[in-house]
Amino acid sequence: MMAFKPASKFTKLGLAAAAVAFSTAAMAQAPLQPLRPAADPKIEERARLIGKELRCVVCQNQSIDESNAPLALDLKQLLRERLQAGDSDEQAKSFLVARYGNFVLLKPPLQLNTILLWMGPFVLLGFAALSLRRYFAASASLPAAQQALSVDDVANADRMLNGEIRS
Repeated sequence: MMAFKPASKFTKLGLAAAAVAFSTAAMAQAPLQPLRPAADPKIEERARLIGKELRCVVCQNQSIDESNAPLALDLKQLLRERLQAGDSDEQAKSFLVARYGNFVLLKPPLQLNTILLWMGPFVLLGFAALSLRRYFAASASLPAAQQALSVDDVANADRMLNGEIRS
């Protein structure tokens, strides 16, 4: 039976260097393809205007026109290709909505499935206003006897604290 021989320092360093090299290569991403602008300036302008209305599904708070995320670049390129193929602005947007849903629109339409998105902030604001009104109305309607201690109550509290009265 062969005994286990510990690795030398040089072997350990070599293994560590190889691990770093392979992990760095595995983590590297392919370089992004630059956005190819449309040959026609009118199509390019239309693509930029439509891109300002579409949400980057990665960044979520930016339009695809503002974003440099890889998916946003792909969406910009796809939009330009659709416009060059002869799609109208609405057809190109509809194509992206069909693929990604209303979420891709920065201003989603008012529909049954987006009603909570549009009305939710107003409903929450109404509940907050109603709660504040009830709170202030309840505190204003307390009798004066419940709002402040009488002189006798203060004297009794002092005696209890001094140990003269046991509860």
